[in-house]
Amino acid sequence: MPEEPNQTPPGQTQSYPGSSGDMAPEPRDEMRDYAGRDLLKGRKALVTGGDSGIGRAVAVAFAKEGADVAIAYLSEHEDAEHTRALVEREGRRCVLLPGDLGRADHCEEVVERTVKELGGLDLLVNNVAYQEPVDSLDELDDEQWNHTFAVNIHSYFRVTKAALRHMGDGASIINTSSINGLRGNKSLIDYAATKGAINAFTMSMAQNLVDKGIRVNAVAPGPVWTPLIPATFPEEKVEKFGQQAPMKRAADPDEIAPSYVFFASGRLSSYYTGEVLAPIGGETLPG
Repeated sequence: MPEEPNQTPPGQTQSYPGSSGDMAPEPRDEMRDYAGRDLLKGRKALVTGGDSGIGRAVAVAFAKEGADVAIAYLSEHEDAEHTRALVEREGRRCVLLPGDLGRADHCEEVVERTVKELGGLDLLVNNVAYQEPVDSLDELDDEQWNHTFAVNIHSYFRVTKAALRHMGDGASIINTSSINGLRGNKSLIDYAATKGAINAFTMSMAQNLVDKGIRVNAVAPGPVWTPLIPATFPEEKVEKFGQQAPMKRAADPDEIAPSYVFFASGRLSSYYTGEVLAPIGGETLPG
């Protein structure tokens, strides 16, 4: 029987960037019930923000589909080691690449190390993210604005640019957007702005790369129970996290990762590029 999804979590906080093991309940992010079908056999993938949450679930799902995976992350070494063990349990290679993707030089470094360690690069998942809620624009200073953009959109541009030197016909790029990039968020002003930029970047690059046979798509989830939530929201908001969705709960990462497999596999999505897929728990949006 599949595991039951988590319901509304109790109030809790963590220090940024947060850890899966300290969350209550722990998120379902190990793809335990997922059965691979060799959809990505022999492929080489880089997943940024791959230590936990959606990134971990994607890395494990890719491994179950036959891909070797490199995961870039900030400093969550324990979570990253756990993800590597999950990938290696599937008989696939996993390379850990710690460091700050808000730095331009590190963006290029993770790509070059991925290619060197895995022998190529076919799949890129830009997933790393930073957020910090504010009550008003007056609270949002230049430092936070610039840091959010450096991590959330500048890294996508820089990692993609470096990756394209190694990617060819049949490759796939998948960007993590958010419901907040589709309709905004009054307390995540800078974060929502970067997610809107990711959507436009996705559509633009899809058009730019279609003649090269490289597909570019995005996944824009609604609320997802990941370490970023208790690490960036106050306890009272965590306690209500996900209740605004029609399904009355947040998703677990395991429920989101199959969308990335869909876009990564040419067998499933060869006619899809420039799409933004929104798993948002029943919310409907105009347009």
